[in-house]
Amino acid sequence: MLLIVGTVRLPAARLESALPAMLAMVQASRAEPGCLQYSYAQDLFDPGLIHVQERWQDAQALEAHFASPHIARWRAAWPALGIGERDLRRYEVGAAQPT
Repeated sequence: MLLIVGTVRLPAARLESALPAMLAMVQASRAEPGCLQYSYAQDLFDPGLIHVQERWQDAQALEAHFASPHIARWRAAWPALGIGERDLRRYEVGAAQPT
């Protein structure tokens, strides 16, 4: 299993206008084969900081995601939305264990 965890930042004043593009990205990604989880969450204490959490079945599913039309549209929207700062990390993990 692969995890993608991190943040993206956009100006807090543009968050409202970014929501439709973010919603479309999340919905399309969740519908992809091999997507186990895909979510964005606004930080409660830092407006404009968006936490990203993704879980993918395997590298093939993630590579297909990177080649998808909806990720191309999302990335093309970044300049207009003011998204510049990104800090996303990929982790390979074993089976999940309850804590």
